[in-house]
Amino acid sequence: MTLRIVPPQTRRLSRRRFLSTAAAAGVTTLSMPYLSRAADRPQVTHGVQSGDVGMDGGVVWARADRPSQMTVEVATTESFKDARALPPIAALPESDFTAKMLLGNLPSGQDIFYRVKFRDLSHTAVESEAVVGRFRTAPGNKRDVSFVWGGDVAGQGWGINPDDGGMFTFATMKKHRPDFFLHSGDTIYADGPIQSEVKLPDNKVWKNLTVQEKAKVAETLDEFRAAHKYNFLDENVRSFNAEVPIFVQWDDHEVTNNWSTSKELPGSYKERNIQLLAARAARAFHEMYPMRESIVEPGRVYRTINYGPLLDVFVLDERSYRAANGANDQTTYGPDAYFIGPEQMRWLKQALLNSRATWKVIASDMPLSLIVYDDAANRKGSEAFAQGDGPARGRELEIAEILRFIKTAPIQNTVWLTADVHYAAAHYYDPNKAQFQDFEPFWEFVSGPLHAGTFGPNELDNTFGPELRFIKAPGLDKQNLPPSAGMQFFGHVKIDGASGQMTVTLRDRADVALWSTTLDPKLG
Repeated sequence: MTLRIVPPQTRRLSRRRFLSTAAAAGVTTLSMPYLSRAADRPQVTHGVQSGDVGMDGGVVWARADRPSQMTVEVATTESFKDARALPPIAALPESDFTAKMLLGNLPSGQDIFYRVKFRDLSHTAVESEAVVGRFRTAPGNKRDVSFVWGGDVAGQGWGINPDDGGMFTFATMKKHRPDFFLHSGDTIYADGPIQSEVKLPDNKVWKNLTVQEKAKVAETLDEFRAAHKYNFLDENVRSFNAEVPIFVQWDDHEVTNNWSTSKELPGSYKERNIQLLAARAARAFHEMYPMRESIVEPGRVYRTINYGPLLDVFVLDERSYRAANGANDQTTYGPDAYFIGPEQMRWLKQALLNSRATWKVIASDMPLSLIVYDDAANRKGSEAFAQGDGPARGRELEIAEILRFIKTAPIQNTVWLTADVHYAAAHYYDPNKAQFQDFEPFWEFVSGPLHAGTFGPNELDNTFGPELRFIKAPGLDKQNLPPSAGMQFFGHVKIDGASGQMTVTLRDRADVALWSTTLDPKLG
């Protein structure tokens, strides 16, 4: 047997490549010292994230490039002087090397700093460089609260364009130093391929960063994962994620356009089983975001996030339980018209009753009264709640039930936030102007896209009497404008700790305040 000392220049090869080459040649190598492996340390591949932050802690997420142990240190000072090391957890191929850890037993209203590393499972002395993130736990007292919301990222083929500043809206939102970010869905466009170049109407060229998996619609688990990881390639997104916790929900494009369990897939899909496609998409979604997981129903998206005495957030899932809308003309409520579903409906009612927060934000992944056609070209089929003018019917009966419950309970100070339609709007719901009138007035605010094509405006129906107080949309002659056109929108909410007033502002990616209103809380 030959014994060979590895020369320094050979050590520049990756450890795995060297070992496999040596083994194939029948060569025995000396064990490489720690320093010689430095070039082949594990990597934190897509930054860090935190999410679902409450008064006692939150979830931290990161991804490695190999089988590893994720180690986390947590501190209340940026110097990590008081750091506490937590037990490591595995990042394995089965989860695409992602790992998430619940940081608990933390003080309320406190800036929390966390430091993430990965240890190579084959050589536990070899660690990645540390990546640092931060979040602020929810307050235990009535201090000011600030958050941003929006949806729709990398849609219509508009990917990461460094010449346009990348996903610029995330940098704008970060400047407001929000307590958290409510992502209202369409976190990815799994059905939207990203090409290297897109020719614009003025003959200019939009240039995307590309990855192989985004050249087609996502069908495999790895392709769904890649769609999420694509967004994390953007420097603005990674910087934002390291400082702003995310409260995430999903909509249709995490799977495919307008999906439900009865969806007929277009011919671009080789995988024809929508149930299997949705299962793969759901797994990738949960792997890629720092969500608190449900023990009762693993993979559940709907949940309550208590953010101190001034705010509770109720995150809905309007995809997983919907039927095919076969009863859209019926005025009786049945399973063929489910949109939210009975179990989620029971949860929402009970959660609203249990809430002691001043404001109850209901995070809906679709607007309540905007008509969204499943077949837009022929203006057929309802993809949303709205079924057109007239009395509540079909899917609208669930909303009627919720609104009636909020009135009779009574539940004070509900606000609905949403995205989905790729423009910004403010709707005031007045029972005196509605066909269904058994509810108290409320507001719904729409924002987005964060980084996608702009569309709209959509039609409003009169079932629940929405009054359009503000709109910023491209108009029917300017559909699918690129992010470089500037019509990328987000919402910003501030709750004053002293008065309890909520101020909602709709902004564009240049941080121009387009419209704002201040709401006074009802007490009692």
